[in-house]
Amino acid sequence: MARILVVDDSPAETHKYVNILARHGHQVLTATTGSDGIDLASAEQPDVILMDVVMPGINGFQATRQLTRNDATCHIPVIIVSSKSQDADRVWGERQGACGYLTKPVNDRLLMDAVNDVLSA
Repeated sequence: MARILVVDDSPAETHKYVNILARHGHQVLTATTGSDGIDLASAEQPDVILMDVVMPGINGFQATRQLTRNDATCHIPVIIVSSKSQDADRVWGERQGACGYLTKPVNDRLLMDAVNDVLSA
């Protein structure tokens, strides 16, 4: 069982991810802003972070960059899960340090495949 942090400002999306991950035996932490996600990741040291992009305040790209460049959190893999589907968004996410990029809506299998890939790496 892994500890997974979901950072998303949409209650519906967060609920969906929590249900999928919990069904697969994972413990889920949640944050609704990029700033809260950074703070929670630092304090709780989850095994994986699922990061939305479009959020108030610090967006997911900025939060990912801060997490992946901070010595305390750089070891935590970040998977961006966003409605932004352009190739440039995917490249930008990778440049911020994300190790995966999924486009919403994400089906259960794709989400779990991405999570399992980073957990087994």
